[in-house]
Amino acid sequence: MTKSAFITGITGQDGSYLAEFLLAKDYEVHGLVRRASTLNRSRIDHLHDPRLHLHYGDLTDGVSLVNLIHAIQPDEVYNLGAQSHVKVSFEMPEYTASTDAVGTLRLLEAIRAAGIDTRFYQASTSEMFGATPPPQNETTLFYPRSPYGAAKLYSHWVTVNYREAYDLFAVSGILFNHESPRRGESFLTRKVTLGVASIKLGITDHLTLGNLEAVRDWGYAKEYVEGMWQMLQHDEPQDYVLATGIGTTVREWCQYAFAHAGLDWEEHVRYDGAYERPTEVDALIGDASKARDVLGWKPETDAQGLAKLMVDADLEQMSRLLGRS
Repeated sequence: MTKSAFITGITGQDGSYLAEFLLAKDYEVHGLVRRASTLNRSRIDHLHDPRLHLHYGDLTDGVSLVNLIHAIQPDEVYNLGAQSHVKVSFEMPEYTASTDAVGTLRLLEAIRAAGIDTRFYQASTSEMFGATPPPQNETTLFYPRSPYGAAKLYSHWVTVNYREAYDLFAVSGILFNHESPRRGESFLTRKVTLGVASIKLGITDHLTLGNLEAVRDWGYAKEYVEGMWQMLQHDEPQDYVLATGIGTTVREWCQYAFAHAGLDWEEHVRYDGAYERPTEVDALIGDASKARDVLGWKPETDAQGLAKLMVDADLEQMSRLLGRS
C-alpha cells in the first residue's frame, strides 16, 4: 500500500530533498505552499511526478491546516516550514514566533482534531542549545540565544507534550547546521560559496562577513532528510540529534571554499560588525551517537567536502547565467 506524506516547507532546501527522497520510495507527497504574488518553487520545479501534490496554505492559518490534514489524511507529517534565518528573527520576532512556535501547535491540533493515525516529525534545531557548551546531545540543557531558537524550543516541547498527552507518534529531530547548493542565498555558507563564485568569475572582488570565529557543525542536507524519515520508521517515537560531530569555524569554511577555487580568502574577505548578532552563539557541535546506534544513521560528507560541492555548484550556475558554460 502506498504511503502518503504531508510536508510543510516543501519549497525549501530540506523540503525539496525530502520530497525527492519520499517519491523515490514510492510515497504520495503533499506539500504546503504559501500563496504569493510570485512563484518560489525553483527547488522543486524539476519534480514532474503525478504523485506530487501542492496545496496552498500557511502555518499562521490554522483553518487551512485543519482542512488540509482532514482532506489528505497523511501517514506521515513533516513540519519543515519556518522563518529559519536567525538574524531575521531579531528583526521579525513576532512573525517568527507565530510561524515557528504557534505554527507547530496549529499543525499538531489539526492532526489531533482529524483523529488520524499519523506520524509527526518536528524540525528542531541546534540553535535551541545556544549558549550551552558543546558537545550537545539529546540530554543537553537548552539555552536559546535568539527569537528563532526560543520559538523552536516552544515547538520542541509542545511536540513532546502532544506525544505524552495524546499518545501521538511525534518526534523532534534536533538537526545541526545542514547545507547544500539549495541553501538560501542569505545564509552564511551559501553567501560564502556564492561570493567565491562571483570573485572567481570577476564579478566582484570581495565578500563582507561578520563573526569569523563562530563554530558550527556543518553537514549535507541531502543526507539529513534520510535521518528524518528514519525517525518516523522506528517502533518508538523518540527525539534525535543529527550532526557530524565536527566543529568548523566560519574562518575555516572560508578557507575551504576559497582554496577550492584557487583563491586566498584573506585577500577577499572583509569584516563588518553590522553582520554580528545581538547575542552570539559561540559553538554548536553535535553528538549524534543515539541516531547512529538506534537508527543506523551517519553522515558521509564533512564541512570541507560540502564547501567544495557548493562552490562547484555555484560556479556552474553562475557561469551558465553569464553564458560562459
